Amino acid sequence: MIKIVFKENETVKVKILKDFSKKLESFPNTLWIDLFKASREEIRWLSENLKIKVPSRAEVEEIESSSRYWEEEGIIKINTYFLIEEKNKNREIELNFVINESITFILKDNILITIRYKELSTFNEIIKRLMINSKPYKNGLYIFADILSLRIDKDADILEKLTREISQLSKYAIAGVDITEQIIETISFYEESNMTIRENLIDKQRVLSSLLKSYQIPLELKEEFRIMIKDVASLINYTSFNFDKLTYLQNTFLGLINLKQNRIIKVLTIISVLFAPATLVASIFGMNFQGIPFGNSNLGFWFGTAMIVIAMILAGLYLKNLK
Repeated sequence: MIKIVFKENETVKVKILKDFSKKLESFPNTLWIDLFKASREEIRWLSENLKIKVPSRAEVEEIESSSRYWEEEGIIKINTYFLIEEKNKNREIELNFVINESITFILKDNILITIRYKELSTFNEIIKRLMINSKPYKNGLYIFADILSLRIDKDADILEKLTREISQLSKYAIAGVDITEQIIETISFYEESNMTIRENLIDKQRVLSSLLKSYQIPLELKEEFRIMIKDVASLINYTSFNFDKLTYLQNTFLGLINLKQNRIIKVLTIISVLFAPATLVASIFGMNFQGIPFGNSNLGFWFGTAMIVIAMILAGLYLKNLK
């Protein structure tokens, strides 16, 4: 699907392109062209009208981190991550899965071209803003800046939610809740989520840093990008704090598990020490040979039992003295 956002008589209009015989010139003052799950025909139309090469999804995913920003005369190509939340099937963990989805941005002739394969609420919100008040959006560069700003705010919300969940988990250590396998799995899940968010933020930091060096970006937008890069840096520091906290919690919970295991081992050791002499006495009296005391007497059973009890009492006194 190709969605074209353009201005007509100072009014922003959004059209979904269905007739591919139309030229881009038929949409005056085009601000933004959004490709969503584009077909070959749609990609061909865009390539012919804007004289650009549109990368496929496979090509976007294969782009190395060092090549995710490309700039030449009159054109800027950016591939950056957007966080996508997916429903978590594990009922014990309230937080959704977060994955990084690569989105392509191309800026040419003051037109923003976006290429994506996932539904993004950020894009819908920007279109609503454009429909309400289009004055702040002089061209596609300003739309791109607003998309980045809104996305950083949403990333901050996701990170804040993760931090709250981690804080909730830390209360288990204080409350003395029984440590289960589920808690350890939850910590691993939070670590993976935090790592994904951090990777996303570092990617945005790299893009913003490149944009600040670009001669094609207006000064007023560079000021906005400077503010954004500071926000991103503070969020990256927050992910480091989360990593430290998760490492501490993991070590604490594993330490509690070790203590619990040590208690069990201690109890089993005491039991084995108590019963070792008794077992020895029982084994001796169970031997089938002549000369066992009271072996042929009716008192043999009681004598053997008394010896076992005495052996256990002596072993118990020995353990008590060891403490």
